[in-house]
Amino acid sequence: MEKEEFKVYNSMTQQKEVFVPKIPGKVGMYVCGVTSYDLSHLGHARAAVCFDILYRYLKHLGYEVTYIRNFTDVDDKIIRRANESGEDPLKLSNRFCEEYLKDMDALLCLRPTYQPRVSEHMEQIKDMIKQIINNDCAYVVDGDVFFSVNKSPNYGQLSGQKLEHNRAGERVAVDSRKRNPADFALWKAAKPGEPSWDSPWGPGRPGWHIECSAMSAHYLTFKFDIHGGGIDLIFPHHENEIAQSSAACQESNIAYWMHNGHVTNNNEKMSKSLGNFFTIREIIARYHPLALRHFLISAHYRSPLNYTISQLESASDAVYYVYQTLQDLHDAISPYQEEISKVGINAGIAKDGKKVGVSPDAEKCFDCVNSLQREFQAKMSDDLNTASILTGTFQEALKIINGSLKKIKRKNKDFKMSDQIRTDLTAKGIALMDVGAETVWRPCVPSGQDQETSEVNGEQKMPPFEQQKLKPGIELMVSKP
Repeated sequence: MEKEEFKVYNSMTQQKEVFVPKIPGKVGMYVCGVTSYDLSHLGHARAAVCFDILYRYLKHLGYEVTYIRNFTDVDDKIIRRANESGEDPLKLSNRFCEEYLKDMDALLCLRPTYQPRVSEHMEQIKDMIKQIINNDCAYVVDGDVFFSVNKSPNYGQLSGQKLEHNRAGERVAVDSRKRNPADFALWKAAKPGEPSWDSPWGPGRPGWHIECSAMSAHYLTFKFDIHGGGIDLIFPHHENEIAQSSAACQESNIAYWMHNGHVTNNNEKMSKSLGNFFTIREIIARYHPLALRHFLISAHYRSPLNYTISQLESASDAVYYVYQTLQDLHDAISPYQEEISKVGINAGIAKDGKKVGVSPDAEKCFDCVNSLQREFQAKMSDDLNTASILTGTFQEALKIINGSLKKIKRKNKDFKMSDQIRTDLTAKGIALMDVGAETVWRPCVPSGQDQETSEVNGEQKMPPFEQQKLKPGIELMVSKP
């Protein structure tokens, strides 16, 4: 199959571009991670899954990928939360880093190559600040170090923000000591009761933006391929990263900036500050993590994604349908698996190259699978269009497989086995119903577990999917990170 050119949308140029790595066959990718002071919400899950899809697809294309995703474990919010709980800030942050990793494993996100933490990279951060000061792009005031945006002639190139419209910083108040209100902190002087590190400017800790510039340069150099994160990070975080990295190294360059869209709740951005968020842990307690992953890729990664119960219900139904089909297919071909492995049939062609006699239904299935492979390559190479893949040929392939399996079961007329299958599926939360000439399925409360239902937004829900033991064939088909 001829390979499609892989195109990605570059936030810097605001257009799709053919992806060409700086070093042939290798990709360097840095994605901004979470500030670890609480359990992560659906917005964090979306960013993680979006860039996990990118990571997997780059590997699928044969690239050797170095994927960096950081933890911000030194921050005002962490310190505030630690003071409230009487806990050491770094210990609190470490605890939530580990909780985040559990959530990522549940969502089947592959672990990045490196997951650096701010607290472990103070020397790299201080070295970069020294270089920026030496290049006359930062100044020291009372132990604080501020970046001078006036020394950055291209400031605003990513966000389109004009300098006069800039804020002092998302996480800090306006400071009259600044030469320009838009200047932002690279280093903050120590305050009583806060963690601090020694530096040439006195004890203190890093500002928010410098950490990503220092850690990305440490692991990937100043010139690498992809920098990603949520769309809300474009300004001021990523804009400030570009400015300070260029100030530290004139040759600093990132080829592609990629950003995922917001998750909204009733069309309002979901965030902790607005108090309208759901944690990943809350959702996967009621739905299988793969249902959540399906929901998160059901819209294009750059588009807003609106959270509703019905959307998650639909995603859950879709996952049930896929795995029911896989299980039925597994059961149907198991008796012939040895013979198939000997012949090695692929699209009607045996291992020795001879055409194998197949039924018209099988021919149709082969054609659909080949079409699905072509569509997958085309859609994924068009800026990771997962939403389009989940419909169209993918659904058609599932229908054809189910239709073929149904014909085999009328043919066999094994009513005893049919009844047993219905009983087994009901015990696992899948109800089969005869509607006219067709058999359809719906999720149901697993038999014997009627007392375990829980209520979500006034609706009765079945127990967590992970508590329902899948049939052995299905468990083998779920890829692990």
